[in-house]
Amino acid sequence: MRAQFEDALTRTRTRRGRLGEPLHFYHEIGSTNDEAVRLAEAGAAHGTTVVASAQTAGRGRLGRTWFSPPDAGLYASVVVRERRAAPLLTLAGGVAVAEGIRAAVALPAEIKWPNDIVIDSGLGKRRKLAGILTEASSGANGLQFAVVGIGINLSAAAYPPEIADRATSISVELGRAVEAPLILVECLAALSERIAQLALGEGGAVLRRWLELSPSAIGTRVECEGSAGGITAGISNDGALLVRTQAGIEAIRSGQVRWL
Repeated sequence: MRAQFEDALTRTRTRRGRLGEPLHFYHEIGSTNDEAVRLAEAGAAHGTTVVASAQTAGRGRLGRTWFSPPDAGLYASVVVRERRAAPLLTLAGGVAVAEGIRAAVALPAEIKWPNDIVIDSGLGKRRKLAGILTEASSGANGLQFAVVGIGINLSAAAYPPEIADRATSISVELGRAVEAPLILVECLAALSERIAQLALGEGGAVLRRWLELSPSAIGTRVECEGSAGGITAGISNDGALLVRTQAGIEAIRSGQVRWL
């Protein structure tokens, strides 16, 4: 499997910049994010990427467990050392994964704030295909590095009961098997492009593309932790979800959001 990833990386070198090199591949690991953080703390360069076929301690947003069974998903984490990308890096990651899936297999992946990649499975029901977890480390001189973790459901799996009715996979939606290396390199190429935009101060372009890929970010009823909830009204310049409530526009930057 490692050789297949390396071949795919070689074919896409001109499109993905430094992302994906060097590649650290594992058949099984505790968490790709933890390993990428360890490597970054030891001095790993921008673009260093950790990929695994399975995780025993994968995690998602708000400390949730990320279901990571063997050979059913793509689990990858990328070291980012571009300080100017940090404020919108999670949104850029969402754009990149949605665009990468679209480019690789022509599946109309969408984004659900802040870090879920979903697909409309019919009757307006969106099921989760992937998620992004961004973690950063700062020091006396500001941001030292960030790690963008990506978990993508590639094929059918026996999902835990609490997520079984909300999760799906690329192969289930397509009706055929997919190649993990192809998905990875397209996501890396898209992420490289978005990081470059942020580095040039073009955060507005990333936000606009995020909104194009996130139809639920405008006009959808939600309930928010610590709030009465309301109707989504887009996102702010710093990536907060805007919700129109009876009291006015509220910016949601953290916590649980329930989509109705």
